[in-house]
Amino acid sequence: MFLSVFDMFKVGVGPSSSHTMGPMVAAARFLDQMRASPFEFHGVRATLHGSLAFTGVGHATDRATILGLAGFLPDTYDGAKAEATLARIKAHNVVTPEGLPELHFDPNEDLTFDFGPNLPGHANGMVLMATDAQGDVTLQETFYSIGGGFVMTEAELAAGQDTDEGAPVPYPFKSAAEMLEMAQISGNSIAEMKRANEISRGCTDSLKNGCARIWDVMNTCIERGLTTDGILPGGLSVRRRAKGIHDALQAERGMNLNAPHTINDWMSAYAMAVNEENAAGGQVVTAPTNGAAGVLPAVIRYWLDHVPGASSGKIEEFLLTAAAIGGLVKFNASISGAEAGCQAEVGSASAMAAAGLCAVMGGTPEQVENAAEIALEHHLGMTCDPVKGLVQVPCIERNGLGAIKAVSAASLALRGDGQHFVPLDAVIETMRQTGHDMHEKYKETSLGGLAVNVPNC
Repeated sequence: MFLSVFDMFKVGVGPSSSHTMGPMVAAARFLDQMRASPFEFHGVRATLHGSLAFTGVGHATDRATILGLAGFLPDTYDGAKAEATLARIKAHNVVTPEGLPELHFDPNEDLTFDFGPNLPGHANGMVLMATDAQGDVTLQETFYSIGGGFVMTEAELAAGQDTDEGAPVPYPFKSAAEMLEMAQISGNSIAEMKRANEISRGCTDSLKNGCARIWDVMNTCIERGLTTDGILPGGLSVRRRAKGIHDALQAERGMNLNAPHTINDWMSAYAMAVNEENAAGGQVVTAPTNGAAGVLPAVIRYWLDHVPGASSGKIEEFLLTAAAIGGLVKFNASISGAEAGCQAEVGSASAMAAAGLCAVMGGTPEQVENAAEIALEHHLGMTCDPVKGLVQVPCIERNGLGAIKAVSAASLALRGDGQHFVPLDAVIETMRQTGHDMHEKYKETSLGGLAVNVPNC
């Protein structure tokens, strides 16, 4: 099993990796199929199913699909250009992707939200179609957005291609137990094994620069969030709070009157800054998803700003360790809120952040595994119930609490010797089973939980 650090941490656009980035990527892949087809096309259509339909507007899935069909991609997204393109599409009912003729697309007629049963492969399904001059469908593909910006066709998912099929890697661990065994035999840390795997897949030159870019985008997102206030879009009239909290914390510095627990407010401010930017459609990094994008950067920023001896030179070690844990969760369970609830998003993010922090603070592989286990265990059963389908309530605050739990988990693990009763593999399997048993209304549909018990207008 191999999942690159650059698959786990993808630069993209808010508010959702599975509902915004995924559909945009799927549309781009469909355009490539159209370019390779011998048919002459005159129009395109799209149908959204399952969670993509139920919370699609709140997650900007409609916008993402339209922009994807117009040729936009998450990692090169330009907000101003996107707004101008959307205005042209709505005015003229055409999209003009590069390498294809002008295609008819009326967002009011050709983009359908299907609120019926889910498609069989995954809760996040969409069907893209291309039509001829008579309006008949001549090319069709079903895509599934399986979480974290990962997209698969129906055939790929059925063939099991969500698992790795590339060249062998030096440390092919598929479980935490295998990971610890390989670390013990080799004498390497988890980050060192992960680095060797990345290099074996051709990432020698790009690894350092790529990790530096990931952190730069994360930290820039924190800074934007800490300096921006106002009301978030979407209709809930949720106020941005990160700037106000951060301003107050800075004003209190040096007063020697702060309670020790004030450090939690710093972590929450960092995490909320990211998720407020995400909710506003800003540039973020999946970690492992957009909805949980604030947890890991907040823990890194906490470590750099508040922990003596912290060094930015260890950020690559932090990210590689976190990616190794995230890969185990994705391979053996899920990182998709629509599939397993928020335990799969914020829970996974907290486990990844706890592992990364434990590693850079000198933890052994056993302590790192213990840190991830503690963090994930105490998110088990968490539902995904966004009010009005927006990644705002309870998502923004939830990232702050996920960061706090990650730091606590790492600290507890470092106080021990790595020996503990419940293994990480058991917690990951429990999370998978819990997600399977969880009622669909608690899995990113906005049909249960807080989404129906608080006013959403």
